[in-house]
Amino acid sequence: MIRIEGLTKTFRVHQKDPGLRGSVRSLFKRKWVEKHALRGASLAVDEGEIVGLIGANGAGKTTLVKIAAGIIHPTSGEVKVLGHVPFKRENAFRSQISLIMGQKAQLWWDLPAGDCFLLLREIYKVPHAAFKDRLDHLATTLGVVPQLSVQVRRLSLGERMKMELIAALLHEPRVVFLDEPTIGLDLTAQRAIRKFLLDYRAVRRPAMLLTSHYMEDIESLCERIVILKDGGIVYDGALATVVSRYGISKVVIAQLAAPGAAHMRAGDDLARHLPGLRAGIAEVLEAGDSLIKVKARKDVAPEVAAALLTQLTVLDIEIEAEDIGTVIEAMIRKDPVA
Repeated sequence: MIRIEGLTKTFRVHQKDPGLRGSVRSLFKRKWVEKHALRGASLAVDEGEIVGLIGANGAGKTTLVKIAAGIIHPTSGEVKVLGHVPFKRENAFRSQISLIMGQKAQLWWDLPAGDCFLLLREIYKVPHAAFKDRLDHLATTLGVVPQLSVQVRRLSLGERMKMELIAALLHEPRVVFLDEPTIGLDLTAQRAIRKFLLDYRAVRRPAMLLTSHYMEDIESLCERIVILKDGGIVYDGALATVVSRYGISKVVIAQLAAPGAAHMRAGDDLARHLPGLRAGIAEVLEAGDSLIKVKARKDVAPEVAAALLTQLTVLDIEIEAEDIGTVIEAMIRKDPVA
């Protein structure tokens, strides 16, 4: 559904000299530099896939989404979405896609959401019976039926985001672009939107391209991720592979029945406090009277857990995988995860 080959996007950016003299000089003679937002990016997204785009600010995530949605032109490369060239903006293309941007609204603030949806029904030429069925289903699923008659500007952020989702999906697009769809929302609203997107994908099976800085979004929604760095793709594959291949640490968490770790400090080598444990294999992340949290390499995590069980009064112990966000950040920096 989405096919991108050798995508490049370059912007000309004004470079201003520092100071007052530089500001005045730039009024008459400006210096321009080229900024490469994307460098030869290639990927494909098929029906029913939710692919997560991950990267630091400025890595090129939103630029890639905007090019695929037809908002901006690429400098070079080939982009096909549903067989169409996006920047030509043909009606046959636009009627089959949706773009949801968490930081930008598409609804009219002074109108109730229900009235906005009536306008969208006319724009997309959705039959009346199909429109009513879809709106009833989407509004009921997201729990916003009572808010349909409320002005958009009077809704909470979470309610507005749910209305934006309804607006984007009323015409049942085959491709959905999601740019930070849960930004600024509370945990309850985030979970509700994630569940809704998973249920919607299971039934309608659109191709989805998602950008997010919330790792919970990526872990909950995406089986496949694409990591961008400086405009280029440095990883395209399964999220599980990232965890197994690059996440070489485990976190051992022990609940204590009696004080035994309060003297430890974050950053300590655990071997300083537990006799017999090898030096350098475990680091204290957090410690207190009732809890100790330790990071250790995967291959020695059982040894560390055994040392805690034998030398401290432990009520409960668990071994968890390292946070996926930490693993991905390390991949982007090309630092070893240890």
